[in-house]
Amino acid sequence: MQSAYPFEWIDLIVTVTLNPENTKLSALTNEQIQLVISQVPKEKTKLQSLLKSEIFNTSKEKQIELLVKQYHSALIVLLDQAFDNQKKYTSKKELLRDVYSMIIYALDELLSFVEIRFSAYLSLDERVPITYLTVSKKELKVKSTKLKVTLLKDLDDKRLGEIIICTLLSFSNSIANDYTITFKELLYYKELVKELEMLNEPEPADVNTAINELLIYMNFNSRAYLTYYSERIANRINKATDVREKMDLLLLHFKEFKQMHRKTGIVLYPNHANLEIALSNWFTQELLYLEKTLHLNILPLNKKQENLKSKNNIEGAPLKVLCILSSDQTGLILRAADELRILVAKSMNEVFKTIVPHLSTPYKDDLSYDGMRSKSYVAEDRDKKIAIETLEKIIKKIKDY
Repeated sequence: MQSAYPFEWIDLIVTVTLNPENTKLSALTNEQIQLVISQVPKEKTKLQSLLKSEIFNTSKEKQIELLVKQYHSALIVLLDQAFDNQKKYTSKKELLRDVYSMIIYALDELLSFVEIRFSAYLSLDERVPITYLTVSKKELKVKSTKLKVTLLKDLDDKRLGEIIICTLLSFSNSIANDYTITFKELLYYKELVKELEMLNEPEPADVNTAINELLIYMNFNSRAYLTYYSERIANRINKATDVREKMDLLLLHFKEFKQMHRKTGIVLYPNHANLEIALSNWFTQELLYLEKTLHLNILPLNKKQENLKSKNNIEGAPLKVLCILSSDQTGLILRAADELRILVAKSMNEVFKTIVPHLSTPYKDDLSYDGMRSKSYVAEDRDKKIAIETLEKIIKKIKDY
């Protein structure tokens, strides 16, 4: 463990050299100020490396937690002092103003580094000190403005960029005393901006897709974004004219959405619905609606009889029962019934072979018993959920008898 005080140089600069109460700033030469300016980035890099090295060489979790908290607390104290120095400085000497801004920016970057890299060791539910919050919001506003004219200018859909920038600026411009802002909340915005900045290095081929994947990864549960995302998918689906084609497209988008990476434990608005839950519910409800529309066509009685004959009696084909569940969901229930010995046959294959030819689904009239059996072993979470919900409805109905 490093025994020397790691912030010795920057502490001396902040508390003594550039402190108007301890130093006659007018006596500082341009050469001395330039020396400080050139040293600040080196010091920031050195401190980042030092912290990573110390944590790597520390095996006990308690010691790591103590080290991270010490770094974090010391940096907040130094940032408070640097900000206070800047406010007290009244001269118009531009070079000194530059060095104040540079030091404040470097300390804020170091705090972001500690908070993002080692957030597990910090008490992120604590209230952010006003000075640190003020500095952080100022930096976020500057970075958000830069993003508006760099990364987001290349978006095909300007509405997406407006949602992101409005969210960032709304937070940056909020009055500090309006409500209590925690480190967790501030960290979310810092991490989001950092991730957006990284999308420029190098710039992705499809900026729209990259940003949507990032927002889903970051649980960006803004109501405006939820509306935007669902409308974007709906517009694509509605280009299809056939209901079955719409269902296929919707299932494809749902699968893509479920397979996107997500970071656990973070959320833009803790009091709003989780992004994954909200959009999954939307996908599910839309699929249920489309399933129902498949059976809404009203036919005359003789036409219905003709359809039944043509579907069920051609070439001696067996009469079929329409199962509203998909093939995968039905397969899950049949597999479970076999393994629990509710349905008893020589083998599971025999169960599927005997029952499946007499079933059809809204998606398909002729089902493969072998395919259904095989897919029951690699079921998706959505199919499991719908199968369970269906069985729960059956249980509830039986209880009502």
